[in-house]
Amino acid sequence: MNIKYSNHFLRKLEELIGETDYILRYEKGNFKSGWCVLRDTKVIVVNKFYATDGKINCLLDIIKSVDLNAEKLSEKNRKLYQELAQIELEL
Repeated sequence: MNIKYSNHFLRKLEELIGETDYILRYEKGNFKSGWCVLRDTKVIVVNKFYATDGKINCLLDIIKSVDLNAEKLSEKNRKLYQELAQIELEL
């Protein structure tokens, strides 16, 4: 799978996260990595001033680092989640 740094792909990642227990928010902040996860409340915060490619990279890092419970995902998003997991193995 090739990652395309477009608004369309960003929306796909947002939709995938939207089907999980996590809440995705774009906020301004002074966090160096561009994102943070508040684990107790399952909130993902991404720096809203990042460009599209920065937001996508942040969301990919988050998807790889937290348990999203793939069983809750729709078939389409489960397939995307599995493809993203394969990219992690290829790196």
